[in-house]
Amino acid sequence: MSKNWLLFKAYLLAGSLTFSGGMAMLPLIEQELCVKQQLIDRDTLYEYSTLAQTFPGVIALTNACFVGRKINGRSGMIAAGLGAILPAYLLMSLATVLYRFLPETGPILPALAAIRATSASFLFVAAFDLARHNLRDRQSAAIALLAFIATVFGLISAPYLIGLALVIGLLQAWHGQRQREVH
Repeated sequence: MSKNWLLFKAYLLAGSLTFSGGMAMLPLIEQELCVKQQLIDRDTLYEYSTLAQTFPGVIALTNACFVGRKINGRSGMIAAGLGAILPAYLLMSLATVLYRFLPETGPILPALAAIRATSASFLFVAAFDLARHNLRDRQSAAIALLAFIATVFGLISAPYLIGLALVIGLLQAWHGQRQREVH
């Protein structure tokens, strides 16, 4: 199969079977592209997934574009991007039309609650894997812990946290460069 078809299929499947957004897709994308098809290594996938978190917009689409471009250039980016957004577009279009017909009671609402609960497990797996990939030293772990606490307690909003992380990273790089110059 062509790489573009594999990219489209992987993101289409992940987007169709996971709810809760782009991070919930990550375990399925990893299984399909890293393990089964071996189109990208796990570290690179998680690097792009982390990068996708820092850009504004739809995480799933941003991730698909980075990964698709890495695997097969511009055409891979388009194939993966279309696969990532097509399920959401179709399901949201259908849901918008059918929403008013959903009964207020009965088996539908508990089924949707079960789907949401299952989606939480995908988010936990993705968060755990991203943490394992990105928190390789004490400084990174400390920054992540402080950002987590600030987020949970609403102390600092996400844009400020990202800006603060950028400044901390630049200061770390500057300090590391100064240390190398001294030695």
